[in-house]
Amino acid sequence: MTGIPLNAAQRAAVEHADGPLLVLAGAGSGKTRVLTARLAHLVAARSIPPERIIAVTFTNRAAREMRSRVATLLGREPAGLWIGTFHSLAARMLRREAHHLGFTPQFTIYDENDRLAVIKRLLEQGGYAQRAYPPKLVQSIISGAKNRMVPPEELAAAATDKLERVAAEIYLHLNRALADANAMDFDDLLLHPLTLFRQHEDRLRHYQQRFHAVLVDEFQDTNRAQYLLVRKLAEAHRQICAVGDDDQSIYGWRGADVRNMLDFQSDFPDATVIRLEENYRSTQIILDAANAVIAENEHRLGKTLFTSRAGGEPVTTVATADERDEAEWVAREIRHRVATDHYAHNEIAVLYRTNAQSRALEEAFRRVALPYQIIGAVSFYERREVKDLLAYLRLIVNPADDESFRRAVQAPKRGLGIASLTALQDAAARWSKSLYETAAIADRIFDLRPRAKSSFQEFVDLLDGLRTRLGDTSPAALLERIVESIDYEAYLEAEGFEGIERIDNMRELLAGAAEWSEEAEPDDPTSPVERYLANAALTTSVDTSGGDPDGVTLMTVHTAKGLEWPIVVIAGMEDGLFPLSRALETADGLEEERRLAYVAMTRARDLVYITWARARRRGGQLVPGTPSRFLAVIPPHLVTERRSSGVFGGDAFRRRVSRPVWAGSYAEEPGFGEPTPVEDLSQDAPRYVKGERVRHRRFGTGTIRGLAGHGRALKVDVEFDDAEVGTKLLLVAYAGLERDWESA
Repeated sequence: MTGIPLNAAQRAAVEHADGPLLVLAGAGSGKTRVLTARLAHLVAARSIPPERIIAVTFTNRAAREMRSRVATLLGREPAGLWIGTFHSLAARMLRREAHHLGFTPQFTIYDENDRLAVIKRLLEQGGYAQRAYPPKLVQSIISGAKNRMVPPEELAAAATDKLERVAAEIYLHLNRALADANAMDFDDLLLHPLTLFRQHEDRLRHYQQRFHAVLVDEFQDTNRAQYLLVRKLAEAHRQICAVGDDDQSIYGWRGADVRNMLDFQSDFPDATVIRLEENYRSTQIILDAANAVIAENEHRLGKTLFTSRAGGEPVTTVATADERDEAEWVAREIRHRVATDHYAHNEIAVLYRTNAQSRALEEAFRRVALPYQIIGAVSFYERREVKDLLAYLRLIVNPADDESFRRAVQAPKRGLGIASLTALQDAAARWSKSLYETAAIADRIFDLRPRAKSSFQEFVDLLDGLRTRLGDTSPAALLERIVESIDYEAYLEAEGFEGIERIDNMRELLAGAAEWSEEAEPDDPTSPVERYLANAALTTSVDTSGGDPDGVTLMTVHTAKGLEWPIVVIAGMEDGLFPLSRALETADGLEEERRLAYVAMTRARDLVYITWARARRRGGQLVPGTPSRFLAVIPPHLVTERRSSGVFGGDAFRRRVSRPVWAGSYAEEPGFGEPTPVEDLSQDAPRYVKGERVRHRRFGTGTIRGLAGHGRALKVDVEFDDAEVGTKLLLVAYAGLERDWESA
């Protein structure tokens, strides 16, 4: 403990004695160090046993890192410590308390895809067309209501249109379907403990007495249910330490409420507030630029980051022609930095606002053989072959899980088509039984062919036999037995080349299950297989990656939260993309987008590049782009402006102005300033696109309707807004056209 270097503010947070503590920890201010040191301090200096401490993180990776660091500080494993994500800790609690809520400890955790499948079926049963009532949108409405702790009846009463009324109806049926299947979705994992505490005060008192100290990481990203959960647990001892940064609250779209930080001070009026403002990551130039962006937000608790790393390279902004040009410029610049400044590929990250942006980057990186990895791509546990085998495990553990039954009974195919499954489902509904129970007596279903009846019953017999091995059998052993029993490898081999990769994933699943281990507590009623399934269900895409682990990292800004690299490229910094168009509809939405930009910039230690494209293919169309309004507030002395070779001659042509073109108001900056010298034009560069808005000094504004030629011979057909001018064919080299960003 004594060997950890701490500044004065960090030490005050670590050694805070009694009462609630709110730590406002700026980006790169040593938040993890403070949390880890405080946890170790509680055990070593305050003599609080690890089993009486609960520490909540937002990712499994953060939980693993923190446990490891605490063990190093203490010189021993913190046995009994409850540390993990909200969902994993809630699931752990609910395994012990499930019977109080009408579930068994073997309940299944449905991920978003599982829940979506149920919602689709419920919409179909209700006669609602999916085109009119998109299942994903219905799911989003339901999840939002759950995060706000709004029950179906309240959602229905507050509905303002037919979509919300249908969502409320499906929400009610969804709850019943989950209960019938002995299943919970991710949102339920947070709501059910609150229901338990409300209905069984003795269980609330039990956990309040058990946990003497409560620590919460990333507090600004808690939703209402999460905040109420930790507040309830801390009410008895009032030893709660919440660490967060309101400037990094970026999950409002999934229910996070930055106002929880304000409520904390209301609910705990005697709370001590400590600000961590010294940044140990970035250069002062990067911090000054990020501070300038976030200072535009009105609703802040307030802090200004500073660092001892004076100076540094300016933030580099890069104008590119389109997303392909942008990706190629990024790839070239990364190769240049690796070659000349000796950065490793894995010391560089490219961040973007939406997942769709990764496509152009991946293609460009492949063309130049630049190694990369994508974090937060399709989770390993979302792959078809992995979900197939886990469905078997889930059904063995929980026979009431109809979703797992539907998946497992068709992997591999057993001669059971849609007609057979429909007949089974109809019988199950008539008899009020699970699909598994109904399949066991399939011989009583009149509508089934004899072969289908025997297939269903053979499937049930197979699983009944495997269930006898459950007990203390390891997950790997049971998975191996399943693969062998259903001849799953041969089933995948029949798929040809694609099946080879699936077999590799299957073997990786077996290997991972063999390596998996978890410390079981004496009062844990679950088997190793059940704990393994819970771990698999709660592993998010953030914990997975695809590609070369030594390559450049590609990920969304949301996924990058909490990480850092020497070099960060922020791609696609255009209005409508970053910030997103829909975020501009509300002040809160724009403020969250600004916080997201702040998070992106403060991931960098040494260098920040920000790229934007003057046209980008979105929804199948090429849409003109303007630089993000967030760039306009960065002081000009902190910025170096560059252009790709695809834009007006690239870096060979530098603007001779002290302030970037996007630095003023957009009304004052309709074009790109001085005309481009003909000799600087790139002969192959895409300069204009059909449908683009342009301005002519004499004819006014208009729309490009066609293009012909290239380089100095490039001509454009422009339909001008002034009817008297009409449509004119202009030679670009001499027309003096400017982009009309006001109308774009």
